[in-house]
Amino acid sequence: MTRIALTVEQLWQPAPGGSGTYIRELVSALRVRTPVVGIAARGHHRAPEEDLRIPVLTSALPRVALYEGWSRLRRPAVPRGAAGADLVHATTWAVPPTRGPLAVTVHDLAFLRTPDHFTARGNRYFRRALEITRREADLIIVPSAATADDCVVEGLDPDRIRVIPHGVRVPRLSDAQVHAVRGALRLERPFVFWCGTIEPRKNLPVLLAAFERVAAVSELDLVLAGPAGWGESGAELARWHDGPLRDRVRLVGRLTLAELHAAYASARVFAFPSLWEGFGMPVLEAMAHGTPVVTSAGTSMAEFTEGAGLLVDPRDPDALADAILRAAGPEHDLWSARSAERAAGSDWSVAAKRHLAAYREVA
Repeated sequence: MTRIALTVEQLWQPAPGGSGTYIRELVSALRVRTPVVGIAARGHHRAPEEDLRIPVLTSALPRVALYEGWSRLRRPAVPRGAAGADLVHATTWAVPPTRGPLAVTVHDLAFLRTPDHFTARGNRYFRRALEITRREADLIIVPSAATADDCVVEGLDPDRIRVIPHGVRVPRLSDAQVHAVRGALRLERPFVFWCGTIEPRKNLPVLLAAFERVAAVSELDLVLAGPAGWGESGAELARWHDGPLRDRVRLVGRLTLAELHAAYASARVFAFPSLWEGFGMPVLEAMAHGTPVVTSAGTSMAEFTEGAGLLVDPRDPDALADAILRAAGPEHDLWSARSAERAAGSDWSVAAKRHLAAYREVA
């Protein structure tokens, strides 16, 4: 049996995000296969939303001090109970020191692509973590070949990199639940759905330009879900708020988990023309509901969508509009079936088995 110690502190961040989902699902799938313990900062720890059902060992330091100590001083050591693990896995950029084998998950290198989207302190922290990973990691796990390529460009040893795509698990909602959410959000007409943080790389101005073409020849609405961010996307949305199609574009803000998945399940099409992602989990979640997807060629999303969704140049609003209309029209059921079939093979148990095989390679 390979004993694994994983950092799980991300679960108690104010917004755990996709990294939190990764940790919860990976732990859930690993713990039935091998002994697993969690590593966290000082404090009372009970995982939000669900119990991890593994021992969680805590440091004597609170989060900020622990992260800074690991980053700047490479101390303190992992808690005593984790020191005997066969491998320590840093699931985010909080990379603990260890004398044994070290694995680090690199979700993306966003801080290098768009440093202006992070604080100066955050940029320094991430750059130190990247250098620690370059110097110390025996195993580097990435969710996509696109992220692997970014890592190699930044000098990470390709022989230490393993591409392990994420799995997906979505709540199954009854028709009554979906109907209730649609009523609460006033989603009365067929709609194209998008979700995410409103920021430049999400490419919302092109999606809005494409929807202008779609709206001229269809009865579809466009529903945008997610928190406000920054950049020109917000200005573009403000323009639409007072424009001639303001009744066809709905901004519903941040959704609960149940609301989000009800929107996925009832959308006619999920459109996600992001310019780049480390993985692109919203696309896979939509596919798991059997919703046809339109997303960006040449990105990480294309790696798991090709053949099961429509891929377009994300900078071409005409191509994006044509693909949305194809997915919403007579081809809808074909793309729906392909989406569901592809997502069915993206199980967290498969991802956990590949993690475990990679752990054993280096442990």
